[in-house]
Amino acid sequence: MSTASGYLTVAGLDVDVVYKDIKNMHISVYPPVGRVRVAAPQWTTEDAIRLAVVQRLSWIKRQQVQFQNADRQTERRMVSGETHYVWGQRYLLDVSKSSGAYGVQIKGNTLWVMTPPGTDAAGRFGALDRWYRRELKAAAPALLEKWQPILGVEADKLVVRRMKTKWGTCVATSRTIWLNPELSKKEPRCLEYIVVHELAHLRERGHGEKFVALMDQALPDWRARRDELNEAPLGHENWGVSEEA
Repeated sequence: MSTASGYLTVAGLDVDVVYKDIKNMHISVYPPVGRVRVAAPQWTTEDAIRLAVVQRLSWIKRQQVQFQNADRQTERRMVSGETHYVWGQRYLLDVSKSSGAYGVQIKGNTLWVMTPPGTDAAGRFGALDRWYRRELKAAAPALLEKWQPILGVEADKLVVRRMKTKWGTCVATSRTIWLNPELSKKEPRCLEYIVVHELAHLRERGHGEKFVALMDQALPDWRARRDELNEAPLGHENWGVSEEA
């Protein structure tokens, strides 16, 4: 059984470390975003773990590339009948209605995307993507307001930005939190985990024992939320949308 756990950052990679009653070290890479996990014997030093990760770096990166290519959602064609998700709930897309302006509505189990006549699939995707971003930007401030005083930090800026391999990130120098708009498709508890995680980085930049202890104290079930989120694939990336401040 495991006796301790923590994070390391090795060559720019975030690495989960679990110490177990085992003889040999094991390095694993998990879909969908290529999360790296090291199971190490209880006596293993941090330097030994770092060395093992560096020695397997080429293999790790190959695995991550494979996951990023294989575990994305299939390309959305933006046609009626497709399945789309909003805050963890499944809806059927309907694009049969035209309008003089772009609009998105949820009615029952249907996600209506209304666009001007003649709008192509990319235009319909753009309308839906902007709506997802607005949903996320509407939900995030309440979470920041809740968790900033608990963690004793304050972010100066929130950016919604599509990222290929991350749900969120923190730029400590500018105290900026970046959130992937794909989060508006996931369960709200997953967004809360990401917000807490990134705010915690304003106090602890790395993923060491202090960071883990801070997360354990603030959000005891954060590992379950993380695993729930990481089981869900990131969205298809061929539409070329930009970031939103």
